[in-house]
Amino acid sequence: MNTQELVKVWDLPVRIFHWLLVVAFFIAYLTEDDFLAQHVWAGYLVFGLLIFRLIWGFIGNEYARFSNFICSPAQSISYIKDVIALKSRRYLGHNPAGALMIVLLLVSLLLTVISGFAVYGADQGAGPLAGIGPSHEKLWEEIHEFLANFTLLLVVVHILGVAIGSYIHRESLVKAMIHGYKRPSDKKSEDIDFHSN
Repeated sequence: MNTQELVKVWDLPVRIFHWLLVVAFFIAYLTEDDFLAQHVWAGYLVFGLLIFRLIWGFIGNEYARFSNFICSPAQSISYIKDVIALKSRRYLGHNPAGALMIVLLLVSLLLTVISGFAVYGADQGAGPLAGIGPSHEKLWEEIHEFLANFTLLLVVVHILGVAIGSYIHRESLVKAMIHGYKRPSDKKSEDIDFHSN
């Protein structure tokens, strides 16, 4: 990889956050019933990572900042329509569909963690919500399970989006999230339209 021809997009904190979040979420998801200690610690790690990402969204590098990529739902839907038509614009940072997915994942993960704290407090009398009491434990368990499964669905959609984006724009977005570099924008690579008039 010749980094002189590439642009540093994803800084080290974003990349570490991303891959630690992947590991922590799947550890939490797979240890749900049988390994409570590992499940709880993975949940705490997810929570800590979310707090970090919210802070980094304001003080991180250009491409990490929310102000760089957060857009309206209408812009995200319009971009998704362009993807379906195979004429989506290439973005150096997050595209509008990726921005929507980031918001959905951050919110869903945060709600999953908070409901997990409620379950832990109701069942074990421990954690940040230790005083919640056991009266609604089953309800909290159902909410937590639903949110965890919804987050998993979002992860699957995210992976599909990454695969489609990588195909359409002929670049590996997974590799970019490993080494941090993407090819620079130019007229040919910035607007790829497979159905030009």
